[in-house]
Amino acid sequence: MSWRRHGRHLKDGLLVAPFFALFALFGVWPVLRSAWLSFTDYHATEDPVWVGMRNYAELFADERFWQALTNTATYMASVSVIAVVLGLVLALSFGSDSRLHRWARVAFFLPAVAGGVGAISAWKWLVNSEAYGLFNSLRAAVGLAPARFLGDPQWTMPVLVLVGVWSVLGYNMVIFVAGLRAIPDNLYQAAELDGASRWQQLLHITLPHLRPTLVYVSVTSMIASFQVFYEPYLLYGAVDTLGGPLDSALMLVTYLFDRGFRHLDLGLASAAAWVLTTLLFSLTWLNLKLIGRENAR
Repeated sequence: MSWRRHGRHLKDGLLVAPFFALFALFGVWPVLRSAWLSFTDYHATEDPVWVGMRNYAELFADERFWQALTNTATYMASVSVIAVVLGLVLALSFGSDSRLHRWARVAFFLPAVAGGVGAISAWKWLVNSEAYGLFNSLRAAVGLAPARFLGDPQWTMPVLVLVGVWSVLGYNMVIFVAGLRAIPDNLYQAAELDGASRWQQLLHITLPHLRPTLVYVSVTSMIASFQVFYEPYLLYGAVDTLGGPLDSALMLVTYLFDRGFRHLDLGLASAAAWVLTTLLFSLTWLNLKLIGRENAR
C-alpha cells in the first residue's frame, strides 16, 4: 500500500516538474544571476570581476541616476493622483447600466486594450514639434506659434503625464465602477429618507466604502508608473541619448536600459535594477499594509 501511495506522489511530482524546471530556469536563475552581477564589474565581453559595493556607490554618485529617480517620482505622483481622481469622477458619471454609459465605459477603456507601440506612435504625431503635428495645427488655427513639445524640457513632463493618464484612466474607471456596485443600495435609500444630499452621500457612504478600492488603485498605479519605459523611450529616445532634451524624459528603467544595453555596463545596470526592485517592493509592502489596515477596520 505504501509503494502505491509513493508511486502516486511520484506521478504528481512528474506532472508539475516541467513547470518548476522552467520557472527555475527563466525565473529564479536570472534573478539570482542579476543579484550576483550587481556586485561585479561586467561588460558582457569579459568575465565578471567581483567589486563588492562599488557599483552601488557609483550609482548613487551618478547625477543621471538621481535625475532619473526625480523624473520617475514626479511622473508617478502626477499620473497616480490625476488618473485616480479622474477615474473616480468618470466612474461616478458613467457607472449606470444605461446604453450610453456602457458605450462611454467602452470608449474610455479602449486605450487600456489598444495601447502599446502603435498608440505611442500616434501620440508622437499628435505632439510632434513640427507644424503638421495635430496640437501645433490647432495652435496655428488660433494664431499661436508652434510649440516644441518634444524638444523643450518644459513640455516633457506634461506630455508624458498626459500620455500616462490617457493609458490608465479607463482601467481605473472600470475598477471604481466595480467598487461602486459593491456598495449596498439600501444605504443610499436610507440616506435619501434622512434627507441627505448627493454630496453628503458621496462623503459619508461612497468614499468610506470605496476606501479599499482607492488604496488598491492608488498603489497599483504608483507601481505601474514607477516601471514606465516605452512611453519615454518611443517619444524621446534618440540615437545619441535616451533621456530626451536635457534628460528631462530619463526614467529609472530607461536609465537601466541605457547603462546595460547601450554602454554594456551590466554590473551597474544590475545594481540599478535591484534599487528599482527595492523601491517596488516597498510600494508593494505599503499596498499590503494599507489594505490590511482597511480590512481590519
